Amino acid sequence: MDCLFCKIGKKEIPSEMVYEDDRVFAILDIHPRSPGHTMIIPKLHAVTLLDLPEEEVGPLFSVVRLVTAKLEKALRPQGFTIGINHGEASGQAVKHLHVHIIPRFQGDGGGSVHSVVSNQSGYSLEEVKKKLGL
Repeated sequence: MDCLFCKIGKKEIPSEMVYEDDRVFAILDIHPRSPGHTMIIPKLHAVTLLDLPEEEVGPLFSVVRLVTAKLEKALRPQGFTIGINHGEASGQAVKHLHVHIIPRFQGDGGGSVHSVVSNQSGYSLEEVKKKLGL
């Protein structure tokens, strides 16, 4: 498999590793959006969250929490933006699931997750609920 993150997880490509266990690793992003921008990556190859087996989801997000706490202690940001680019349309550049933890600082020029997209579909909340089978 020619997956960048799989190769990093197997130590075939160097990285700035900040955490690793038998299921998950965390590396500093080589194109950081802020100081401490970190990616949490499952060792098991999965393109999106929906591809990751259920039993791997908990360990992934436990590490998201752990690394967020480490970043908070070390860098003292005023907040974090934590997110996943899920699929090509969302901007997922590497086809291996990864969670971004981006420390946020007052005046950093960033926005909330609500600023990522503005695509009013025209669906009412009731129509969406119906499509969801609710």
